[in-house]
Amino acid sequence: MLETREIYRNFPLVMQLAFYAIAFLAIAIFLYGFYRKYKKYKQGRDANRFNNLFSRFMKAAAIMGKNSTVFKRDKYAGYAHWLIFWGFIVLLIGTALVALDHDFLRFLDIHLLQGTFYLWFSLTLDVFGALFIVGLVMMMLRRVVQKLPQLDYSRPDLAQEKYSRKGYSTDDKIFLWLLLLVAITGFVIEGFRISADGMPPFEKWSPVGWTIAGMISSMSTDTANSFHMYSWWFHAVMVMFFIAYIPYSKAIHMLIDYANLMFIDEMAAKKLPGVTEEQQDKNMGYVELSDFTWKELMDFDACTKCGRCHVACPANAAGTSLSPRDIILDLRTFTNENSKEFFNQTFTTPQKEGCSIAGDVISADRLWSCTTCMACVEACPVGIEHLTSIVNLRRALVEEGDMEDSLQDALANIGDYGNSFGQSERNRAKWTSKLDFKIKDVRKEAAEFMWFVGDFASYDAGIQELTLKVATVMNKIGVDFGLLFDGEKNSGNDIRRVGEEGLYEMLAEDNIETFSSAKFKEIFTTDPHSYNTIKNEYPEFGGEYSIFHYTGLLLRLHEEGKLNFTKKLNYKVTYHDPCYLGRYNGETEAPRKLLEAMGVELVEMPRNKENSFCCGAGGGRVWMDDSKMEARPSEIRIKEAISLGNADHFIVCCPKDYSMFSDAVKTTGNEDKMVVKDIIQLVEEAIS
Repeated sequence: MLETREIYRNFPLVMQLAFYAIAFLAIAIFLYGFYRKYKKYKQGRDANRFNNLFSRFMKAAAIMGKNSTVFKRDKYAGYAHWLIFWGFIVLLIGTALVALDHDFLRFLDIHLLQGTFYLWFSLTLDVFGALFIVGLVMMMLRRVVQKLPQLDYSRPDLAQEKYSRKGYSTDDKIFLWLLLLVAITGFVIEGFRISADGMPPFEKWSPVGWTIAGMISSMSTDTANSFHMYSWWFHAVMVMFFIAYIPYSKAIHMLIDYANLMFIDEMAAKKLPGVTEEQQDKNMGYVELSDFTWKELMDFDACTKCGRCHVACPANAAGTSLSPRDIILDLRTFTNENSKEFFNQTFTTPQKEGCSIAGDVISADRLWSCTTCMACVEACPVGIEHLTSIVNLRRALVEEGDMEDSLQDALANIGDYGNSFGQSERNRAKWTSKLDFKIKDVRKEAAEFMWFVGDFASYDAGIQELTLKVATVMNKIGVDFGLLFDGEKNSGNDIRRVGEEGLYEMLAEDNIETFSSAKFKEIFTTDPHSYNTIKNEYPEFGGEYSIFHYTGLLLRLHEEGKLNFTKKLNYKVTYHDPCYLGRYNGETEAPRKLLEAMGVELVEMPRNKENSFCCGAGGGRVWMDDSKMEARPSEIRIKEAISLGNADHFIVCCPKDYSMFSDAVKTTGNEDKMVVKDIIQLVEEAIS
């Protein structure tokens, strides 16, 4: 008996034609749905994502093939998704080969699915089909048994919001069960076919089908043929329903997510987009749906509701109303509800009827809760850039004056005095009077390094002690550095992330102008926030500089033999990665190598490096009220450090971190268990 199988086994011509009619209808429904998506994205503003297309294509292919972003935060989900992904891909290729062989090549008297090729074809599809089912069952068990918080879409704190989360999980269940039904019925068909054919020995190459056929071997040939026909049609209709269903459901992520990963901006969040001239003519922030870029509109559809951003978000953990996942999903719902259909698809303008996106669709409270820590962007496996949407919606709130008084006061102080403390510019370097040596003014005297100190390190009485230690250590090891003194202004990093773009641009331009008249080769800063914006955002205003975070500079000096540690420190410490140093800029090793060189024993917290947990001060939150939080992010982090049980020093390298965590140790009653120190304090001790 020839090793092959008949595609339309015992089917009359009319039945075959009926199948093709259903198939073409399903494809037409799919194409219509996909066209709707395309037209929706076309309504968005331009986003320059078409550079290096081949490189983008290959990088996205590598991510998808390895499932690397899915594995990153959840190994179990990674393995399950890998089985589903590759099972689906192999089954899809197998189906395409069947169509190619039967609908095209046979008319050229070419037959692929025969002999040895057919045997290996059968084995491969059975193996990957079984793995596909295993992956689906793993995902189902994950939802039912593990009951993970990221998969809980209920938000009682948002019960009054227009866009509730009811039904979010229904689509997930339909998606999983439909795929499982398709996979299982595929094997059932195979079993009935093999049984009806009398179980020819070569069909052992279809191990799953062969096993099922063995279980029903007592069934008569006529009965097996009848069940084969009925199950074949059930399977075919389910497959065609799935194809038609794709653009209207979670299943669209199979296509959209590849495109979203392909068009990702590697600088997303690190370098926020400015306000275009076109936007300035209308408004500074996002007011209308057409203000979003096509990539941001694609982000909304790309979301798979996996909830990784939801559980990574410090504001959500603190009990605020913010969930990055729900913001994206609510924007998706709102966008879909307010876009017209088919060939003339354009966005309607519900805001003209009194509906504001920033304020009504996404409440101001949710937007202002964001610390802009970038955890959502880093955790997302499909390349969603939450922060650009959040900040642009904040810009609309700023333009309307919809913000806390304390934030408004801080912005006013920065506009008037160049710092958030509302103090005179002349007081910025007042702390230097406590030193027994003179620091250069780089506006007048050349120095190798310019130290950009930042507001907190300059004005906050609790931080100035650390600032003095940095100056003392740098002077002791012979670093040639200077300051801008009263010429320095707030770097603007948090101002931009608050949404006050106009003030940010003024600060950036003023600082760059001052830099241009100063005499230095490189910059270092103790403030990760300033480090980020000077490194990543000032270049768009013409300011390109070589800049170090002070831990990176100290490590370089140590490796060059200019910084020697003469005293071994026998502390057991845990280290907190600042968001703007570790997650934003990937600098996680310099602080650790310094700690290692000083002899301390480092005990890592579960969330570390790029996965670090925010202190809660970023994005302007340091100027806002946090009294309504169930637990401040800084307090959550301190409790995490205490739970290690074998570290008594909490090490930081950011002025805001030092302030936030020093306070959190007190408010959590852990002053006798944990001491907060900046790395510079350890360095000073190790060189004394």
